[in-house]
Amino acid sequence: MFQIGPYTIDSKVILAPMAGITDQPFRRLCKQLGAGLVVSEMVTSDTTLWNSRKSSFRLTQDTEIEPRSVQIAGGDAQMMAIAAKMNVARGAQIIDINMGCPAKKVCKKAAGSALLRDEPLVREILHAVVNAVDVPVTLKIRTGWDKQSINAVTIAKMAEDIGISALAVHGRTKACGFKGEVEYQTIADIAKVIDIPLFANGDINSPEKAAQVLDFTKADAVMLGRGAQGRPWIFREIDHYLKVGEYLPAIEIQEVKQILTDHLHALHLFYGDYLGVRIARKHVGWYLQSVQHNKVFRVSFNKLDTKDKQLAAIDKYFLDAQLTTPLRSTAA
Repeated sequence: MFQIGPYTIDSKVILAPMAGITDQPFRRLCKQLGAGLVVSEMVTSDTTLWNSRKSSFRLTQDTEIEPRSVQIAGGDAQMMAIAAKMNVARGAQIIDINMGCPAKKVCKKAAGSALLRDEPLVREILHAVVNAVDVPVTLKIRTGWDKQSINAVTIAKMAEDIGISALAVHGRTKACGFKGEVEYQTIADIAKVIDIPLFANGDINSPEKAAQVLDFTKADAVMLGRGAQGRPWIFREIDHYLKVGEYLPAIEIQEVKQILTDHLHALHLFYGDYLGVRIARKHVGWYLQSVQHNKVFRVSFNKLDTKDKQLAAIDKYFLDAQLTTPLRSTAA
């Protein structure tokens, strides 16, 4: 249990913000399945782009989730401050600043993890956003720009001094992307010098790994991204393991089917039939990797063009599979 401003978070497992993935249906599902905090997809700080269809979905606030954390990205301090204010006006209860995304299209605009090369600009952005809103502001970073410029400890101390309420650190540099081993030592070094809540992020995909990372880093919580794709029940598995030191009973295949079906219904409702059907395809691929790899089914499923066809195909898949053996969630 830890605090972010006035909010008490009672689970040490957090959903990482992921563009194109942590939309409202997925956030709601992960929250229901044990995530202590869920963070929205990255929203651009350029408010002139908020009229696009993509932004309209990302800006939709979920009144069923509290606290509502919205991540913003950009490289201009005043634009970030304005975006923070506007998101709070729309219902955001926590503003999260993205300085961790390694994607080229983000970094080429001097945003995301590209900002780690410019510490004065980092300071300017943090000051502007913290002073612009009366809700907690959190920050997500990487360990540095590359292995020759690890500066996360400096950024962390700066962030705490300026008034950032919590810090998430992915244990890779911008240059690493998502490749290679995660380096948790820098996160452990940060834990020694800050008092605000610290979240360890990077390749956490099992209860044992979560416990090991927390023990090594002394972070307050773990943050999961890719480890939750197609396995949203991993949050309750990790939460239970951290609290009592034992595994939950392995998830039954029928519950996997129910979670997947509910997720599809939510995607169809949120995005509408056309877009919802298309977005559902990637999620179904992830779910089935965690159950039983079936490339033939996935290829045929990706050709289905209506929600009714998708739901019928899932019903038939689980019926034909005749999987009755309980499954333990494993990394996809």
